[in-house]
Amino acid sequence: MSLIEKALKILKVSEFITVATSNGRGRPNAAPKLLLKIDGRTAYIVDYSIGRTYENLKINPEISLSFIDAHSLFAYRLNGSVEIIEKGRIYKECLKELRKKEIDLSVERIVQGVQEGKAHQDFELGIPEQFLLYKVAITEGCEITPRGVISRES
Repeated sequence: MSLIEKALKILKVSEFITVATSNGRGRPNAAPKLLLKIDGRTAYIVDYSIGRTYENLKINPEISLSFIDAHSLFAYRLNGSVEIIEKGRIYKECLKELRKKEIDLSVERIVQGVQEGKAHQDFELGIPEQFLLYKVAITEGCEITPRGVISRES
């Protein structure tokens, strides 16, 4: 299994990911986003805040995704290019998946809150009606071990 395939397999069970972009002057921006799904070497990421990440990607469609596998403590960075999807067939298909994920995450958070004795309103997840979808074609990856050994693949 390639490094990118290994990273994507780990990422498939994640809900959130940190994305990094830069504007036309190279100014960086990192933001947490909702990971909708992984399909082959493509990641679908939901952006419902529609701010700097979106503005940067309109100028520079390159993106970097980063995350840590909590079990192994290996860190990963996946780079790729983005297609911004605001409407159409893929958008509608992903909207159905997003609504299902919203329900699943809400139920999970409410159950966890009840088990911890917390009020349920703190655990409900609401995703705004307006959102963007980033279709990320992964082109390169990097793995960093807990000892700092770096491996790269493109």
